[in-house]
Amino acid sequence: MSFLACRIYLNETTSQAEHRLEQMDIEQLSDGEVVIRVHYSGINYKDALAATGRGQILKKFPLNGGIDLAGIVESSSHPDIKPGDEVLVNGCGLGEIHDGGLAQYARIPADWVIPVPTGLTMKDCMILGTAGFTAALAIHRMQENHQTPDKGPIIVTGSSGGVGSFAVNILSNLGFEVIAHSGRKETYSEYLADLGASKVVDSTDLNLGKRPLEKAQFGGAIDNVGGELLAQIIAHTNLWGNIANIGLADNHKLDTTVFPMILRGISLLGVSSTNCPMPLRKSIWQKLGQEYKVNRLSSILTKEAKLEDVSEIFELLLDRKLHGRVLIDCQ
Repeated sequence: MSFLACRIYLNETTSQAEHRLEQMDIEQLSDGEVVIRVHYSGINYKDALAATGRGQILKKFPLNGGIDLAGIVESSSHPDIKPGDEVLVNGCGLGEIHDGGLAQYARIPADWVIPVPTGLTMKDCMILGTAGFTAALAIHRMQENHQTPDKGPIIVTGSSGGVGSFAVNILSNLGFEVIAHSGRKETYSEYLADLGASKVVDSTDLNLGKRPLEKAQFGGAIDNVGGELLAQIIAHTNLWGNIANIGLADNHKLDTTVFPMILRGISLLGVSSTNCPMPLRKSIWQKLGQEYKVNRLSSILTKEAKLEDVSEIFELLLDRKLHGRVLIDCQ
């Protein structure tokens, strides 16, 4: 049986990754006990970097791209996973060391497979994808470290992206005041307000200082940007606040001091979705169907496309011409 896949190769002449849509067989897929007919995937910024060679994401070649998938089990040699089950997979090396979700079929190790949670459909799961999972994981880590609404507003940087959009909506639904930071405030103010932001700002509006410790403005933060902005937010965070760091859209470097940590008890929490332990991964997905349920999925889904159109989507994402989430219908 042949099927369509977005397969990524290493061009030995240029030493750059490049992708192409091609037909392949189940036997060519990475090993696993479970064969899934993929109904939906999503394209994250990381997927676009991997497929175009603009980022060194893949650890082996060739490989099908896509770090997310949701679909129906076609066959399984694992006793707890049955044909016909609706399942999802995200992270775990999918699309990095193992054939990913941008294909009509995937063969997956059984211990990576998660049943579609109660309260979500397969389509919901892939609108959320790794972006929604990562936002929920960040909020879980903050709450686990006693982040509460009374500590003050949470600022979400890079708020118009997938992770940022979900973070704004989930935090708002949980009763937090949310300040949405965007470098394109004029474009996304209405969108972010609809998701639940009480205020939409750019860096100029914030008037942030550069001293090691500044007047507290925020109860905590979810940061997708890194660099100087993250350092300034740390200095402006209130007592015992938590800052969940997810991305490096501006810079991977962080130039700060220990003063906010030792004088205000501030915690900087790293969030890594790829290698999240499976018991916690399953728990976060259950939360996304329940207390972390997103009530603006249709707003955050800004484009739906067929698998055949992934090349165009990669370029739009890399050129920053899309916000929110892009869903890929693989069938």
